[in-house]
Amino acid sequence: MAPVNTFAFSGIDAVPVEVQVQISSGMPALLLVGLPDKAVGEARERVRAAFSAMGLSLPPKRILINLKPADLLKEGSHFDLPLALAVLAAMDVVPRDEIAGYAALGELSLDGSLNPVSGVLPAAIGASARDWGLICPASQGGEAAWAGRIQVLAPPDLLSLINHFRGTQVLTPPETAGVAEAEPGPDLRDVKGMETAKRALEIAAAGGHNLLLIGPPGAGKSMLAARLPSLLPDLDPRSALEVSMIHSVAGLLDGGRLVMRPPFREPHHSASQAALSGGGHRARPGEVSLAHRGVLFLDELPEFPRQALEALRQPMESGRTTVSRAAAHITYPARFQLVAAMNPCRCGYLGDGGRECGRAPRCGEDYQHRISGPVIDRIDLTVEVQPASAAELAHAPPGEPTALVAERVVRARERQRRRYGPDGPVSNAEADGGDIAVLPEAGSLLEQAMEKLRLSPRGYTRTLRVARSIADLAGADQVARPHVAEALAFRHRMPGRK
Repeated sequence: MAPVNTFAFSGIDAVPVEVQVQISSGMPALLLVGLPDKAVGEARERVRAAFSAMGLSLPPKRILINLKPADLLKEGSHFDLPLALAVLAAMDVVPRDEIAGYAALGELSLDGSLNPVSGVLPAAIGASARDWGLICPASQGGEAAWAGRIQVLAPPDLLSLINHFRGTQVLTPPETAGVAEAEPGPDLRDVKGMETAKRALEIAAAGGHNLLLIGPPGAGKSMLAARLPSLLPDLDPRSALEVSMIHSVAGLLDGGRLVMRPPFREPHHSASQAALSGGGHRARPGEVSLAHRGVLFLDELPEFPRQALEALRQPMESGRTTVSRAAAHITYPARFQLVAAMNPCRCGYLGDGGRECGRAPRCGEDYQHRISGPVIDRIDLTVEVQPASAAELAHAPPGEPTALVAERVVRARERQRRRYGPDGPVSNAEADGGDIAVLPEAGSLLEQAMEKLRLSPRGYTRTLRVARSIADLAGADQVARPHVAEALAFRHRMPGRK
């Protein structure tokens, strides 16, 4: 029996799988057991074709391939390469003792070349934790090299790998793929007027808070949201690795380059619950996970399916999402910053006497009530965006550039990092309310507001977090009364809501 190591994936965790091959006498057959899905089952034909392209043929015997553990579902085409290596080791084409120290993954073409697959980065980290090397396609060697002190073999085809193990060819260790370059975003200085909305955008960036922009069509809601990613600082190394692992499992890690900028995801409002929160046939990560440590922008919020929006409630609180299946429960990280935009009503002109429809204000109430109270309660900042007048568009001076606002955001984030430490919350949006120092008069105002505005305990804590971000932007060590007052001004301002 010739075993070869590989991995299956449960979320972003790499689960070790051992490919065992036994060649015995009997009717010629190539059998595959161990709960493979259809893509893994089809690997038998790809292995046959790759061997034929190299001038090899399978022995006319009974070849049994087992994927251990047998009760774990094996999904994906990355099992092609370990299956081929295990068969080659059983045929004594490659030395068994040398491949025993490696884990392998890769998809075989019919000519024996190796195609890229998903999950190379988490597989490399899993191999490093077990003191294994990793064998992967040549195009993904730079991605695997991010795992650090690990021996990586990245052959272009199966024949090169065989020659390496037989000593007739030497494969050069790959270099790390580098860091993904961020595309320059639009500049905030192009936004004229809307000072309140720009202030809310800065506070949201400073503390990682959820933001809702509401206003008539063409007021600039999407324009403001598109400028938020440029205000956010680069990811710290731990967050960059988490984000890159999620993108690797999803097959979105471009060229194996590490993601250092916060991701920005903007799904269409026709997206399903599985597309947003994760799921599908193979329990893939959803938009909430692909936006981990970044921004999830939902334009036309009430037009999203209600079930999909309700599925966001748990990830917004816990920072993770769990896809439940009968056989397994898969958890993905989902610590995202929600930015949403919506019209005040279906026609979009609620409050404009010249253009609102005949059902006003009832149409606005019905439209806004598509968003449930628990979802609204999880939104920290709500801003009513009014369109700029013709005079403002023509004569208003340019606003502050993105670079200047981003500097203030970086300073505020640095204060938070010093306050919470390297193992604490990344931003104020994740902080515990008990860790926020509040002056007595500020605490008194917040208590009065909780009683008069009927804030929930969650609303109380979230308002306190926003006030802490406002204090960080001002360079204050403690939350004062003006900081709480400004934070309260951004709450419960949704038109049509009593």
